[in-house]
Amino acid sequence: TLFATHYHELTELEGKMNNVNNYCIAVKEQGDDIVFLRKIIKGGADKSYGIQVAKLAGVPDMVIDRAKEIVEQLTDNDIIEKIQSIAVEVKDVKTKKQPKIDEIELSQMSLFDTVKDEDILKELMEVEVNTLAPIDALNVLYRLQNKLKNRWKG
Repeated sequence: TLFATHYHELTELEGKMNNVNNYCIAVKEQGDDIVFLRKIIKGGADKSYGIQVAKLAGVPDMVIDRAKEIVEQLTDNDIIEKIQSIAVEVKDVKTKKQPKIDEIELSQMSLFDTVKDEDILKELMEVEVNTLAPIDALNVLYRLQNKLKNRWKG
């Protein structure tokens, strides 16, 4: 079976499952552009070329520019690391018995912040990442990040 994906995490399956092998198309970067070298090489892609491929496909410059802004925001804010950290915390929280909200001592700032952001964590956990288009995933991240930023400002 042969399939292509933009989920780079799937490349990790090669070492964990029999008969799973990663291959990708060799790419040469030229500034912000890429050239497909029409050569299949062993291994997974070292990074995403979604914006460059969209540009090659003729997606309007306005959309390309917005995508670059979003990627820059995500990179600047280390959002990937934050989400991975939150996912680990949420996983840990799910395995423990949760106290009722009225049992939580709200005078402790860290506990208060956890309760305050619980709806954002819940929303994040309800996202169906396997069925989400990459641009929709970026939009979800952008919206959740803005919610957190607005809460921490006030």
